[in-house]
Amino acid sequence: MTSQHSPQTMKPATAAKKLGVLLEATPAEFREGVVSRADLAALQTDPPSWLNDLRRDGPHPRPVVANKLGVSISGLARAGLTEPLTTEQIEEIKTESPEWLAKERATQAEVRKETVRIKAKQAEKTADQQD
Repeated sequence: MTSQHSPQTMKPATAAKKLGVLLEATPAEFREGVVSRADLAALQTDPPSWLNDLRRDGPHPRPVVANKLGVSISGLARAGLTEPLTTEQIEEIKTESPEWLAKERATQAEVRKETVRIKAKQAEKTADQQD
């Protein structure tokens, strides 16, 4: 007697997040179904045209917008940007280079620098404990 293993599936929202796209912008058949791990892998390795279009043009979810602007999600919120943005809108913001963008990029750079410092200190501490 062998047991049948059903494939692991995820909700469309989870799959959209893993793909870096906004769920509401995906086709209805994607939003209304379930996505198996095999389906997700196929979408990642050989994306259909709708996925390529979304990744290129948007609208993009906040993590992607924050990454494209070089700021944190919190920085977007502080600037009042809570809605998804298209690539064109993101490029407009970069071109305008508002004061908040420079400030948030500087903040993000400091956070990254501090993270590197802390990791280095922890690695040094671990090395000292092994000696």
